[in-house]
Amino acid sequence: MNEIIEATYINPLTDFGFKLLFSEEKNKAFLIDFLNEVIEEEGCITDIEYQPTFQLGNAAQHRKAVFDIFCRNEKGEYFIVEMQKAKQPYFVDRSLFYSTFPVQKQAPQGVWNFQLKAVYTVALLDFVLFEEAEDENYCIERIYLMRDRTKTRYSKKLNFIFVELPKFKKPVEALETNVDRWLFCLKNLSRLNSRPMEVQGRIFEKLFKAAEIKKLTATDMETYNKSILEYQDVRDAVDYAREETFEKAFKKGIEEGIEKGIEKGINQKSFEIARKCFQKGMLLEEVAELIDLDAEQLKELFK
Repeated sequence: MNEIIEATYINPLTDFGFKLLFSEEKNKAFLIDFLNEVIEEEGCITDIEYQPTFQLGNAAQHRKAVFDIFCRNEKGEYFIVEMQKAKQPYFVDRSLFYSTFPVQKQAPQGVWNFQLKAVYTVALLDFVLFEEAEDENYCIERIYLMRDRTKTRYSKKLNFIFVELPKFKKPVEALETNVDRWLFCLKNLSRLNSRPMEVQGRIFEKLFKAAEIKKLTATDMETYNKSILEYQDVRDAVDYAREETFEKAFKKGIEEGIEKGIEKGINQKSFEIARKCFQKGMLLEEVAELIDLDAEQLKELFK
C-alpha cells in the first residue's frame, strides 16, 4: 500500500487506470491519439463514440462478450480495445471471436448488400504473445487478411493489432516517435515522479495531468487501491507459474543427470543462470547469447 501512497501517477495497466485514461468521455483524446499511432493508417480516427461494452449474440442462447472498450469512429468503423495482464491458452481465438460481434452488429434486418465497415481489435498486452526469435525486437504486431501468393491485402475490414509491452525496452533518452512515447508511458508511468523532457507534446502533457493520483476522490482512491492489489495478484501468479515451470525443468534436468545439457554445451551452472534469466523475463535470444549457447538448443533444454 505504501507504493500507492508514494506514487505520483496511476498505473495505466490496472483496470482502474486503464479505464480512467481511455474509456471516459473527458479523456477520449488519449484513446484517439493512441489508436492512430498504433494502427498506422492515415486519417483513421478524428473522433470516437463510445459503445456499450456488453455485447449480446443474435439469440438469447448465444454466448456474450464483454469488451474493455468498444467504440466507433466518425466513419462508422469499430474498435475493440482490450488490456490483457496475463497470457491465456486461447487468447488469439478469443480475439477472433470478439471481432465477430461488431461484424454481425452491422447486419440489418431485411435486404442487405453485405457492405461492411472496418473492425479493429487492439490488444494491449502485459505479456509476450509472439515468442519467435525474429519477433523479439518488434513490440507491435499488425495482422491483416492477406493473399498468400501476392502478399497483398485481401480485405481491410478485419484488423488485429497486438501491443506487447514487455518487448518495449527503450530508455527514456532513446524515445524517437510518439509510438515510443506512448509505450514508454504505459509501461513506466506509475514509476515516474514527473513528466520527462523527452516525453513532449500536448497530448502527453494532458495525460500526465489526468493520471495524477492526488486528483482522485476518496472513493476513486479506494477503487484504485483494490485495482492495484488485483493487478499485483495477477503478476504474482504469473511470476509463480513461471518460476514453478522452470523449477520443474531444472529438477528434471538434474534428475536426468544433466547429460542432455552437457551434450549440447551447457553445464549445471549455466543452466541455473539461464533459469534465473527466464524468471526475470529475458528473451530466449538474450539468454542464449549470455551463456554462449544456440537458441534452439537452449529452447530444447527447457521444454
